[in-house]
Amino acid sequence: MFARAREEWERRDFAAAEHSLSNVLALAPNDLSATRLLGMAVQRLGDHARAIDCFRRVLAAHPDDADIHVCLGIALHEHGETTDAVKHLRHACELAPRSASAWFNLGEALVQQVHTIDAVAALRRALELDPAHVSARLSLAKAQASLGEVDAAIAGFREVLRRDPGNAEGWFGLSNLNTLRFDAADAASLQSALARPNLSPRDRELLGFTYAKALESRGDYAQAFEAFRTANASRRRRVKWDAAGERKRVDEIQRVFASGTPSPLDERLGGEVIFIVSIPRSGSTLVEQILASHPQVEGANEIKDLTEIIDAETRRRNSAYPLWAADATAQDWQRLGREYLARTARWRETKPRFTDKSLLSWYLVGPALAMLPAARVVIIRRDPVETCLACFRQLFSERSAFACDLDELADYCIDFLRLTRFWHEQYPDRVLDLEYENLQADPDAEIRRLLDFCDLPFDRACLEFHKTERAVLSAPSAAQVRQPLRRDTARSARYGDKLDPLRRRLQAAGVALE
Repeated sequence: MFARAREEWERRDFAAAEHSLSNVLALAPNDLSATRLLGMAVQRLGDHARAIDCFRRVLAAHPDDADIHVCLGIALHEHGETTDAVKHLRHACELAPRSASAWFNLGEALVQQVHTIDAVAALRRALELDPAHVSARLSLAKAQASLGEVDAAIAGFREVLRRDPGNAEGWFGLSNLNTLRFDAADAASLQSALARPNLSPRDRELLGFTYAKALESRGDYAQAFEAFRTANASRRRRVKWDAAGERKRVDEIQRVFASGTPSPLDERLGGEVIFIVSIPRSGSTLVEQILASHPQVEGANEIKDLTEIIDAETRRRNSAYPLWAADATAQDWQRLGREYLARTARWRETKPRFTDKSLLSWYLVGPALAMLPAARVVIIRRDPVETCLACFRQLFSERSAFACDLDELADYCIDFLRLTRFWHEQYPDRVLDLEYENLQADPDAEIRRLLDFCDLPFDRACLEFHKTERAVLSAPSAAQVRQPLRRDTARSARYGDKLDPLRRRLQAAGVALE
């Protein structure tokens, strides 16, 4: 059975390997070779909790096995236990200092913890040991981009493409900087890469989005739109999205929170927190960069603590959000608020305030302010046609499945606007409505208004936000926020009548268009 499991592993049939290895361990429960391979199989299947258990059992018998420390570190990282993950990955590097894999995985974990300078050092070490380590070179370029080292990032992506001209991640990395114009040679190379047989759907989508931006660079917006539509249609077949279900969810959130929440036990709780709420590509990273330029504010990027706390409470109560919120007491909200502050303590180690920019938090403004009554919420709105187009042009992670179709994007935008207006009406003294176009037109006045709302004294560094040195993990915006505020970011006019169905859909819903 173990021999069969190894064969199944070699042909990447991880489910079959998991079944065979479970049978092996039923007969020989202390077989560490089977336990190790089972951990690797279930990790590939996404069961990171079970993988952690397997690797810990092996590590108890072999505490100096660097490979197992790496496997355990990866599993812990995927399970959200990032501090322990980094500890095991650092120890793997100590045990096997010439292991490129150990240094690469340490770098990956450090990037996610926003220890980006240390991550760059680890990834450089991985490349010193193995110059052909493509994943390390790609990760290094992305980390350099997040630090504002755009030229170094471009050079890194170009080196990947020099070694592998059809590398989809390399091409997409260049396009995701959103500051680079592709030339005719790039477009020809992308066409060749797209013509290769047996491309995976993911690679075809990465190349498709990049080719669309190359067409934009040439001014061919009609063909660019078709390229975006083809790539998005492929992605839509692979992801799940239920627009009608989301609309019902928004209705239910409004119904539950229309009655308000209990008076807080401590009205001062959460004064350290500034939530930034928006649809992607609406200016949230720009606003975070402005606030993070203030000497009292740390920019935490897109952290997940709020959503994870609400998800955990949902599981604990065995009731869907927002239904359980109607039964939550003042003590419940305070407990959740203190848990949030404990989880986010690292962001207040050097500065007293911090930003939380999770792009899913627009659903959770009510819970956030019930948990943290002294927190502030900044809602950023951009022209809805520009917002939908910007999302349609961007290849997001699987969780942003709403962005694959312009009709579904319109639905998402409409739901966002009506729920965030509801939050503003419910909490007018704690929620600020900030229009991206107003910020572009009069940055001085809007930034002063933003700082006043957050109870922050004016600081000129906020006007010169592009000079602030910090890691920005939102790849599409990392290079853009290193530049002075631009007023030429509107693109919809270039696409002409291609966007008329979107305009009509938004107008029919009563959404005012600029």
